[in-house]
Amino acid sequence: MEVTRLTKRNHYEEIAEQIKLLITDGKLKVGDKLPSTKEMSEQFGVGRSTTREALSALKAMGWIEIRQGGGCRVISSAPVDIALPELQALRSNRETLLELLEVRQSLEVSNVAIAAEKRTEADVAALNALILEMERSIGDDLEGERTDLLFHLTLAKATHNSIMVRLFESITSQMEMAIREIRRAELYANRSVSEQLYEEHSAIFQAIVNQDASLASDKMKQHLQHVESILMKYV
Repeated sequence: MEVTRLTKRNHYEEIAEQIKLLITDGKLKVGDKLPSTKEMSEQFGVGRSTTREALSALKAMGWIEIRQGGGCRVISSAPVDIALPELQALRSNRETLLELLEVRQSLEVSNVAIAAEKRTEADVAALNALILEMERSIGDDLEGERTDLLFHLTLAKATHNSIMVRLFESITSQMEMAIREIRRAELYANRSVSEQLYEEHSAIFQAIVNQDASLASDKMKQHLQHVESILMKYV
């Protein structure tokens, strides 16, 4: 595979663009297997995590499939929309998604303020364990997604208000399936973004520890605005 070696680090977007160009130019055809992650990393002069970020992005955009064991195969020779039915439904009614995001932000900003005041030592211990898991899973899309969702659910439970928990679960369940593949590729598989999300969650956690409701609310609002700015590029 003929590629241009990169001179800067962590440019997974450039790797994805080069591979897309090889596909659209016909140098890589539908059905062709890509070189191994190790081989591509050596060709581009980057670490394997950066190459995996590029491949995850290409998968999310519908260009390739990633098989169990890490093998990749080209499945499209032209740009395609992500074919998730749930996402198409939300795209057809963008206003609905915007409303869901708005409700989620209002609910979670309120939740974290209440949690900061009502949290117990058991809540703090549970959140701390998740923060440690998040740090270990940076760059791992599946584990990153799992710990992120569990962190926010644990925060909702730390309000010790069962209605708040049910509201949180209702709102998030309507969004999860529709944006899951995008979120995995753009948030968790992308190591630089994953690291930033870890820092944001850590800041929220520290505000909870200090029982600073105002700061916790501010940090949660900033975090959700960051996530939404990434998601809205795709819908």
